[in-house]
Amino acid sequence: MPSSPVTFPGHDGHTLSASLTRPDGPQQATALFAHCFTCSKDIPAARRIAARLAASGIAVLRFDFTGLGQSGGAFENTSFATNLEDLRAAAAWMEGEGMAPDLLIGHSLGGAAVLKVAADIPSARAVVTIGAPFDPAHVTQHFSEDVEKICAEGEAMVDLGGRPFTIKRQFIEDIAVQDLRDAVSHLKRALLILHAPRDSIVGIDNAADIFLAAKHPKSFVTLDNADHLITRPEDAEYAAGVIAAWAAHYLDLSQPTAPEGAPEGIARISEADPDGFLQDISVGPKHHLLADEPVKYGGTDRGLSPYGFLTAGLGACTSMTIRMYARRKKWPLTHVSVDVSHAKVHAEDAEGDKPSKIDRFERVITLQGDLDAEQRQRLLEIADRCPVHRTLEQSNLIETRLAD
Repeated sequence: MPSSPVTFPGHDGHTLSASLTRPDGPQQATALFAHCFTCSKDIPAARRIAARLAASGIAVLRFDFTGLGQSGGAFENTSFATNLEDLRAAAAWMEGEGMAPDLLIGHSLGGAAVLKVAADIPSARAVVTIGAPFDPAHVTQHFSEDVEKICAEGEAMVDLGGRPFTIKRQFIEDIAVQDLRDAVSHLKRALLILHAPRDSIVGIDNAADIFLAAKHPKSFVTLDNADHLITRPEDAEYAAGVIAAWAAHYLDLSQPTAPEGAPEGIARISEADPDGFLQDISVGPKHHLLADEPVKYGGTDRGLSPYGFLTAGLGACTSMTIRMYARRKKWPLTHVSVDVSHAKVHAEDAEGDKPSKIDRFERVITLQGDLDAEQRQRLLEIADRCPVHRTLEQSNLIETRLAD
């Protein structure tokens, strides 16, 4: 999804740099994303999560805290408290733009920050943390050997992820007195906790502490083998998919009005990976699917292929049509299943000199229940009345145009 650069003033008046990722179609909700300690809004995990949420109809604003990334100000003059002020400033800017955040998402220390600040953002109805520490002071473990020097001399240059940062005493003193327990226990918002069991930076016991301190509704989902920064694309995509599905339940997203003559609504397909074939498929706010190609065809096999969706549609429609007829007749059909396969075969009656192929769909229908032979035969005939079956049998018109 394309992102637009925006700016707004931070806690001390310096300009904060942000990216706003909007859905291609109707915007169902908005989210505010807080990045990890000394990271930026543009780390791969943040970008991927924003893109996947946008594909589900949720606009995402991610910004650089003061002194980081492209934002103004000096990092050495910031603290956890100023991060909270920056978050409030971001939420205020979004509200001023008519898109007050419905969802707060925080990664690592950003997760601790959104938990702490949620009470000050009335529009937020749900909160998501990713690898968040229960004690914000946990972040000092990144430079534990320098803490004594910082406290004694007032500041010190430390190495964080191969980059030099100046940490001042005020940062140590501020973060030492921060306590999330009260904020979490009085969150009064739906909470989703995402954490990796093998996170070597922020142990999973932090997720347990947050979960125990929170009141329902609360959910915990493991990120399996992900690292703390969620660097693998598949881990970031999984996290985003979980967030989107979970948020749809708690944000009460509205269903877009279906176009005239299209009762099923619009299926929006957006490219998720320009280097592969992965596609995001959204139909309204509650249905999100993935399409892909098998690995042998250059894909990553994370979703059904286009023909897989076609065969699945035929099979599902067949099963539904049989069930609807049996229910109306009050026949003892206890279960129905349909196996569908697709292949290209040579057309026996093709005209012309060139070999011609047609699509061949084979359905194998299994009917369970105390049905007699006549009922079984009738249900087999009813299968051909499935609307998708009829659509595939007939000639179809596909009109294509470029978007304005």
